Amino acid sequence: MQLQLRGSKSTVASLLLIAPFFLWGTAMVAMKGVIPHTTPLFMAGVRLLPAGVLILIAAAFMGKPQPQGWLAWLWIVIFALVDGMLFQGFLAEGLVRTSAGLGSVMIDSQPLAVALLCLWLFQEHIGLWGWLGLGLGVMGISLIGLPQEWIFHLLDSGVNITTDNWQQLFASGEWLMLLAALSMAVGTVLIRYVCKYADPVTATGWHMILAGLPLWGISSVVEVQQWQNLVISDWLALSYATIFGSAIAYGLFFYFASSGNLTSLSSLTFLTPVFALIFGNIFLSEVLTPIQWVGVFLTLISIYLINQRETLAGKNQKVIISENTNQQPPVLEASVSKK
Repeated sequence: MQLQLRGSKSTVASLLLIAPFFLWGTAMVAMKGVIPHTTPLFMAGVRLLPAGVLILIAAAFMGKPQPQGWLAWLWIVIFALVDGMLFQGFLAEGLVRTSAGLGSVMIDSQPLAVALLCLWLFQEHIGLWGWLGLGLGVMGISLIGLPQEWIFHLLDSGVNITTDNWQQLFASGEWLMLLAALSMAVGTVLIRYVCKYADPVTATGWHMILAGLPLWGISSVVEVQQWQNLVISDWLALSYATIFGSAIAYGLFFYFASSGNLTSLSSLTFLTPVFALIFGNIFLSEVLTPIQWVGVFLTLISIYLINQRETLAGKNQKVIISENTNQQPPVLEASVSKK
């Protein structure tokens, strides 16, 4: 399956491609009210283990084969450790210790890591338009999530971000979000190797179960009051995050990642904070500032550039070829006349 957002693609295919990032963004909004009433590792396990069971049930109805052989299970275990346990663990712990904006900037910067890994491992072409799109994407999510005083300091050339600022930044949990982003980037690349030995849908289900079990085990030892303070609305939010934000979103994402262009697919991650902001505005009355709207605009442009980079590069190449073709006959005529 080629990952190109072109007009020839059906509307349903385009919606399915965007669906994981819509679901992740709305799940983040749903989880905001739950975090104060539960513990991070327990919440991470809830997002993984039940979702993995649901994916395996769906895979059975779809007739997907179960993993066979020790190589298949080895890659699934590695996949579970990196993309499941480490990613969700770092993410959940980071959400407790950081603001949503700064955390979003760091977690959604992972397309850069994916692009570099895919360039190195799979020789995926990025090109000028792709790098420009990645740069605009990071700039866009930075405008969306970074504190406005930082942005104003930078624009006024009065940069006042000292070593103490950075120590405070990483002490507050942003480094955990950065580790989560790197874990997700490596997990996105790992799915290519997993799919050499196992079906992507069943592998996704098993990796979520194998990651959720140790998270719940660690939670039972180091955490207390995991569910005692949860009310009905919290359980509904957890259910949404589990079913839609994990089972459906991860199933679709890793299905596309198993065969599509990883750089293009990963670039759509820039949409996650956009959806989170929009639905945060609708359900939580969070207001977007003018700077955040500029960030949303830059983010959408970046996604277009990354997913259309080959088309844009092709148009430029055609223009150059046509110019050379138009210029060539006079050169030939001149050379003939000299003889």
